[in-house]
Amino acid sequence: MNALELRAALALASVYVLRMMGLFMVMPVLAVAAMDYPDYSPLLVGLAVGGYGLTQAALQIPMGMMSDKWGRKPVILLGLCVFAIGSFVAASADNMIMMIVGRILQGAGAIAGAIMALATDVSRESQRAKVLAIIGIAIGFSFYLAVILGPLIANSYGLAGVFAITGLLAVLCMPLVKWVVPDSEQLSSGDTLPQKDQLKQLLLSPQLWRLNVSVLLLHMLITLLFVQLPVTLLHFDMTLESHWSVYLPVLGISIVGLVLMMGAARGRTPKSLLFTAIVLMGAAFFTLSTQTHSWWMVTAAVVLFFTGFNYLEANFPALVSSIAPAGKKGTAMGIYASFQFFGAFLGGIVSGFVTDIWTPDIAYGVGAACTVLWLFIIAGLKEVSRVKRVMMQASKPDAVLDERSQQVLKQGLSAVPGVLDVTLNHHNGAVYLKVDRDFDALKAREVLDAT
Repeated sequence: MNALELRAALALASVYVLRMMGLFMVMPVLAVAAMDYPDYSPLLVGLAVGGYGLTQAALQIPMGMMSDKWGRKPVILLGLCVFAIGSFVAASADNMIMMIVGRILQGAGAIAGAIMALATDVSRESQRAKVLAIIGIAIGFSFYLAVILGPLIANSYGLAGVFAITGLLAVLCMPLVKWVVPDSEQLSSGDTLPQKDQLKQLLLSPQLWRLNVSVLLLHMLITLLFVQLPVTLLHFDMTLESHWSVYLPVLGISIVGLVLMMGAARGRTPKSLLFTAIVLMGAAFFTLSTQTHSWWMVTAAVVLFFTGFNYLEANFPALVSSIAPAGKKGTAMGIYASFQFFGAFLGGIVSGFVTDIWTPDIAYGVGAACTVLWLFIIAGLKEVSRVKRVMMQASKPDAVLDERSQQVLKQGLSAVPGVLDVTLNHHNGAVYLKVDRDFDALKAREVLDAT
């Protein structure tokens, strides 16, 4: 990477870390800290924990499309501003309802797609994977850091302090986006951002819908866990500020488990390991539903949960990328992200509702039951090889407008070694290819130049 690309990658990764930390820091503390509010109830806690997911799910695709029309930076800055306002509303809340309003406003700052599109704009094709990898690592790092820091900050400054710091972090992101991330011409975004005319086809895809429902269940279960687990830890006379002493070793051990599973996968994503990860999560919820008064059993269950969660969270996006047709990854990932955030909302609602009517043990049992249903859904998923995506530009874009020329070009590119799928954008001459390791880029360029 050159200096400009490295600067962009680090700046955008920092924006992701600061923003996602703000969202995640609340999760391990809200269920306990919210007990001080006069209108406290498990249902309202569930809505507060997962409430941001509702607006994130609803606005993820529209805001991505808006960044194509208005520009990346204006949409990102708007999203950060809304997120900061929501954080400060939640920080000033003296009841659960206002805090939920703040959380829903936080979710309205749905800028993930615009950030990824900006990262694509400011990087060369050959370096794009590295830039996106740096941002991806930052997202994972922000979750672990937030889960550990959240209880410590809540102990010193209270829940209001957590939200206030979250708002401040969002404000600090704004100058990074405005002045540190370099400006660049917007690229064609068929493989980066959602396209309206592709939504129906990809929503009904027999393979992609399984992954969409899977990520919904994945984030439903982690939200359910964080509505229940902080309260479960209180059974062992653990004050909120000491919860980090459980999360830190648990996350560390689960990362070792993730490394072992990734090693067993050998660069692929075999269905057997997907099954294993789901079974680990199911075993964790079953254990928590029956052994919530044994510290060792609770700790072991949480290790099992995060081992399975980490593996699936790391591999599902790669599967979506491999399955989505060429030129339609942006739409596929937009739908995937919407299901992901709706899962967080659903997890909060289900957990709070079940706890309100029955008991926390029953809520854990619901989580275990969901993993059984999940196994049936994932059973129909076909194993796929990892692929690479390439975007090229037709040397004569006007020729691509002709239907016959499109057909000839598509046939020619399909015959190039390593090309698995071809999609043409007749509006601007962009050519999207899904390729494997045998791809001959020089041969593809010859076909484009000859058309």
